[in-house]
Amino acid sequence: MTERAVELKREIESGGDLPRHLAVIMDGNGRWAKERNLPRLAGHRAGVDSVREIVRATAELGIEVLTLYAFSVENWNRPKSEISGLMQVLKETLRREERELDENDVRLRTIGRESDLPAGVRRQLEKTRKALSSNDGLILNLALSYGGRPEIVDAARRAIAEVAAGRLDPEELEEESFGRLLYTGDLPDPDLLIRTSGELRVSNFLLWQIAYAEIWVTPTHWPDFRRVHLYQAIRDYQLRERRFGRTGGRARKVAKLRSSRARKK
Repeated sequence: MTERAVELKREIESGGDLPRHLAVIMDGNGRWAKERNLPRLAGHRAGVDSVREIVRATAELGIEVLTLYAFSVENWNRPKSEISGLMQVLKETLRREERELDENDVRLRTIGRESDLPAGVRRQLEKTRKALSSNDGLILNLALSYGGRPEIVDAARRAIAEVAAGRLDPEELEEESFGRLLYTGDLPDPDLLIRTSGELRVSNFLLWQIAYAEIWVTPTHWPDFRRVHLYQAIRDYQLRERRFGRTGGRARKVAKLRSSRARKK
């Protein structure tokens, strides 16, 4: 760990609330590879090292949920050779990292339309989930074949089915009850969204859930993202005042109340 990373970690641990749920748009693998005259798949493979380091760091800090945007519904439009390579990297990584994830008390979850994934990837996901199911530390939540708009559509379909079955009164459908129909229905909403590689957009990621998330963007490409960047994002988050549409003092009270209620769930 660099000297700056050690300093930032000390500051994080000495003051301020941690985000309960950290979400990351892992962008820039292709650009990282292009800058080095390497094939795009080399960038995806290099990005695995960043995933490993960030999972370790978030688990050590005691963050509850880490959601990584691993493969979007739009990514199916990429060349077949790149998709095939990405799926192979995913399968290999799950198999190779299972032991370390277990040692770090990590649980694995996925969100998205998992049925779209190749059968071999689905089998490996299920195997890894099962192997880590007894852990009670960090929830590593992989967004695979995921899109924020499709997620909201799927939740709407569930609501319609519940109404048709007589289990839900449409007049009783509120934001909170609708939120429970999302893929992340039993998880707290993200407090902090990190995007690498400098792009200033959310790219169809957790559109409902990030309504009040703090956003932190870095020009660093994902394969170069390390603890020092993560710690800087979290420290910046700690120094912000989350208002939730209210003035300062009231915002602090609401934030504490939300945190207290969420932890009791």
